Amino acid sequence: MRGTQQRPLSIFLFFLCAFSGCTYALDVHTHHLSEELVQFIVWCPGFAALCTCLLLRIPLGTLGWSWPARRFLRIAYFLPLIYAVPVYLLTWLVIRGSFSLKSFEAAMVKPYGLGCWAAFGTFGVALPLLFTVTVIGEAVWSLGEELGWRGFLFPRLQQQFGFHSACLISGSIWAVWHYPEILWTDFNPGANAVFALACFTVMVIALAYIMGYLRVRSGSIWPCVLLHATHNTFVQDIFDPLTASVGWAKYITTEFGAGLAVAMVVAATVIASSGRPRKGFSLTSTDQPR
Repeated sequence: MRGTQQRPLSIFLFFLCAFSGCTYALDVHTHHLSEELVQFIVWCPGFAALCTCLLLRIPLGTLGWSWPARRFLRIAYFLPLIYAVPVYLLTWLVIRGSFSLKSFEAAMVKPYGLGCWAAFGTFGVALPLLFTVTVIGEAVWSLGEELGWRGFLFPRLQQQFGFHSACLISGSIWAVWHYPEILWTDFNPGANAVFALACFTVMVIALAYIMGYLRVRSGSIWPCVLLHATHNTFVQDIFDPLTASVGWAKYITTEFGAGLAVAMVVAATVIASSGRPRKGFSLTSTDQPR
């Protein structure tokens, strides 16, 4: 079994490095994450998975396309609110001036020309659209990553090494894959680089455990896609803009802060220990737990 999985994994990692390396070279050259390059970068894991499947004639059905039970989608949608709200709320209460509602409202209503009705524009128009339309749009880009991480990589790692090792290895690869943009572009909002890398790595590995649990229990990549989309939307588009970078706030909040890393570890511990993951996947024609 191990020998049969090593070749697909090696080819996947080759394609991942080839696609991502070319794109990151442009980002590092400009020290800026342009929207167009970001949209290509997030699909590099997906392209790597699809190319590997086509090259080795692996059925695309093994990537986990089946629709899951609705309870897994509900968990995926609301979970980022559960682990992020306590971190940001505590930050706003403890660090004076860190809650920045007025600037948040101004940014929210600007695209809709509702500056004279900031509260209505924010809570009656912008946020409802963000919780629905923006999440759907973000899911398109999250699908690119999740096809690679949880569609292709994680099931094969689990079959070879077991659940916990698969989460740790896939989460580490996922984290390291982001390092060039953290170190050499404007993706990092200004925290110390070593501190940012440490917190981000812990957060991503913890999230990989949550994603792995949902992937195994649901037999589908869609809860992972939705969780990825809601995490990015709620953290980056709501909680971060609501938080002013004053005092120690930037070392607690954002994806590079200690607060979110700790909260994610707690969430991962609770979720991963709440039910025993099933043994593995059938990787022949359909990617269902067995």
